[in-house]
Amino acid sequence: MRRKITILGIESSCDDTSCAVLQDFKILANCIANQKVHEDFGGVVPELASRAHQQNIVPVVNQAIKQANINLEDIDAIAVTQGPGLMGSLLVGHSFAKSMAMALNKPMINVHHMHAHILAHFIEDEGMNKPNLPFLCLTVSGGHTQIVLVKTPTEMEVLGETIDDAAGEAFDKAAKLIGLPYPGGPLIDKLAKEGNPKAFSFGKPKVDGLDFSFSGLKTSILYFLQKQQKEDPQFIEKNKADICASVQHSIIDILLKKIKKASEQTGIKEIAIAGGVSANSGLRESLSQMAIAQAWNVYIPKMAYCTDNAAMIAMAAHFKFLNNDFAELSDKAAARLPF
Repeated sequence: MRRKITILGIESSCDDTSCAVLQDFKILANCIANQKVHEDFGGVVPELASRAHQQNIVPVVNQAIKQANINLEDIDAIAVTQGPGLMGSLLVGHSFAKSMAMALNKPMINVHHMHAHILAHFIEDEGMNKPNLPFLCLTVSGGHTQIVLVKTPTEMEVLGETIDDAAGEAFDKAAKLIGLPYPGGPLIDKLAKEGNPKAFSFGKPKVDGLDFSFSGLKTSILYFLQKQQKEDPQFIEKNKADICASVQHSIIDILLKKIKKASEQTGIKEIAIAGGVSANSGLRESLSQMAIAQAWNVYIPKMAYCTDNAAMIAMAAHFKFLNNDFAELSDKAAARLPF
C-alpha cells in the first residue's frame, strides 16, 4: 500500500497568515491568523501586513502541526506561496518555508497563488465535488479576475482576464463610496439581500472577447452617487440596500456573461468558481441558476477555501510533488508572477 504524501503548506501573500497540513487530498489542519490592523486604514497597508506576518507565522505553523497531530519527520515537503502578492508579505512566508525546508532536509515547493485557488476544488471535504477535466474556472479575487481553462492540475490556460481592475477591487471601492468600512465586499453582499438589484443601473464596459474591465463601472457608480447626493445629501443612507444590490447585480452580470461566452466558445459545461469573491452569496446563487438554464455542472468551493488559505497551497503542491517539481533554495518570492 502506498504511503500517503504529507505536505505542509504556508500562505502569506496578503494579510492572512495561514498554515495547513494535507495528507494526499485530505486536510488535517488549516489554520489562519487574520489581521485586524488594516480596518482603520480602509485597506491593506503592506508594511503593517509584513510585520503582522512575522508575529503570526511561528504560532500558526505550530498550531497546524499540533492540530494535524503529526511529527516534523512525517512531512514530505514544505509548500509555500511564491507569488503573486505583496512583496513584504510573501518574503515572510517564503523565507520561513526555505528555513524550515533546510532545517528538516525536506524539499520545498513553490506555488502560484492563483493556481492554488483553482486547485482547491480537488480537496476532499464533505460537500465538495471534484470537477471533471477539462473545466473552466472563473477566478475572482481582490487582485485578479480570470477565466481559466484547466486541462490538467498542472496545465492551465488563461482565456480571458481583466484589462484594468479586478472584481473584488470593484466591490471594495464601491463599498468605500457607499461609506461602508473595510473590507466592504462582504458588507455589500449582506446589504444586497435586503435591496432591489434592479433599482439602479450603471454603465457597463464593452470589452471584446473574454476579457473583463471594471474601471468604467466604478466611475459610473461614483458619478451616479455624486449626482444623487447633490439633489439629496441623504440619498445613500436612504437607499443603501438598493445601491448595494444594484452594484452587486452589475458586477455579477459582467462576470456571468463572460463565463457563459467562454462555455459557448469551448463547448465545456464543467464550470467552477474560485477566489475570495467566490464567497459572494449573490454570485453563488446566480451561477447555480445559470447552471440549470445552461445544463452546466457547477463547482462552488466551501467558504473555507474561497479566501486566502494554506490548504489550497498544499493541494496545488501535491500535484507538483507527484511530478517531482521542487524548488531551488535560491528561488525568490515574486510580487508579480506569470500565470
